[in-house]
Amino acid sequence: MTACRFCAGADGEVVLDLGVQPDCKTFPPAADPGPDAVFPLRMWLCDACGLAQLAEDPGGIEEVVGLEPAALVEQGRAAVAALAAAGVVGPGVGFTEYGSPHGGSWVADLTATGATPVAPGERADVVVDNLGLMHDADQAASLRERADRLRPGGTLVVGFHTLRAIVDGAQWNDLRHGHFAYYSTPALAGMLETVGLTAVRAWWFPLYGGTVLLTARAGGEPEDSVRALVAAEDAAGMRDAATVATLQRAADRTTAGVREFLETERAAGRPVWGYSAASRAVALLSRAGIGPDLLTAIADGSAAKQGRRTPGTAIPIVAPDALVAAAPRSVLLFVDDLLPEVRRALPQVEAAGGTWLLPDAVPVRA
Repeated sequence: MTACRFCAGADGEVVLDLGVQPDCKTFPPAADPGPDAVFPLRMWLCDACGLAQLAEDPGGIEEVVGLEPAALVEQGRAAVAALAAAGVVGPGVGFTEYGSPHGGSWVADLTATGATPVAPGERADVVVDNLGLMHDADQAASLRERADRLRPGGTLVVGFHTLRAIVDGAQWNDLRHGHFAYYSTPALAGMLETVGLTAVRAWWFPLYGGTVLLTARAGGEPEDSVRALVAAEDAAGMRDAATVATLQRAADRTTAGVREFLETERAAGRPVWGYSAASRAVALLSRAGIGPDLLTAIADGSAAKQGRRTPGTAIPIVAPDALVAAAPRSVLLFVDDLLPEVRRALPQVEAAGGTWLLPDAVPVRA
């Protein structure tokens, strides 16, 4: 029986089931023949607190081998600028950061405002969680830990990819092992109340289709920015299982469409390549049963990923130069937010007549 990772409630519903999947936290060396272990991959929505969460996880340590996207860097700078303008950070403010294992620290930008990092374990005026909380299996203990790091009157800052963006954008393959929680703003505001904090201000950023930055403190009052966001997400059904379960239909549609497209291109003698060996590519490729016979290779700018392969499907990961040299007609881009920067970095793809394609927009037969 599933128990909620935050409130321990037992009532809820599986809203997305991707079957058994390899662990996408590790990309094996190309010479490793496998087979790769597989594990259930499901999203469960708690009836009590509204937290969408990973139902099971194989455990293990994540390999940090990817490059930080430019879009993520830009969003971080914009977030820190917003915090500085609001007077949350600046000279005389002591801060600590809980970061994501994927990288993307805001420490340099926070320090540039005049704020100062506190010593390890010391309480801080501002505790920043930069896409870190979702990586903790025990959501209650992790949120309490962050609240306990605050000095009296301190502010907790939480940045998160909102569940509404995942649902509205049909981003079903954002579900992955190692990502334990998927927050709607109403659910996270309620979680904060449980640990004695009130969400007082919110900012929305376009990263990943919708990333929210919340500030919370004890004894605060929600501003209009929080009230509006909570009301909008509640109205959109972010605590309703039937609404969130539309992700299942999106998963079925995208996997079928991508496989059909790749089979059509193979039959026509047109090899297709991929770009970005990201964790979210793993679920799509595995669920669609796509191997090197359908997708020649995936290029990735991270030297640490080159020479490896995708888990479960054994598609080789190569340097971008190999993609350019192959001059394929079609390149599947597995991370939407990368499109502007890959077009700038690899103009040769389109100059040679190639097209960047997003998986949910591949051309398929009617």
